[in-house]
Amino acid sequence: MPEPSRVSLTTTNESNDKSEENTPQESAAPASKPAGAEKKIAAGICGILLGGLGVHKFILGYTKEGVIMLVCWLLGWVLLGLGPIVMGIIGLVEGILYLTKSDEEFVATYVRGKKGWF
Repeated sequence: MPEPSRVSLTTTNESNDKSEENTPQESAAPASKPAGAEKKIAAGICGILLGGLGVHKFILGYTKEGVIMLVCWLLGWVLLGLGPIVMGIIGLVEGILYLTKSDEEFVATYVRGKKGWF
């Protein structure tokens, strides 16, 4: 007659082998992001927080648009603060647009497509 501990070990091992056969396999590699997608979060957050200064434009490599926003923001104080308000609204809208697009859409529109405004 076999010892009780050996019987329980054999039974446990057999049930473990069966449960391993039924478990689904995980995918080997996660889907990678398109090149340029790493700028999306930084540009979006900077657009929302520092949009009037055009920082998000500089992050995306739009130097001309960034300088335009910065100059409008600086010179706007002469016009009763109208420039910073307008540039801040533009930055806020663009930051939200950046963050709500998928990585593929963002790269196609702003990295490859070089769409400077909105």
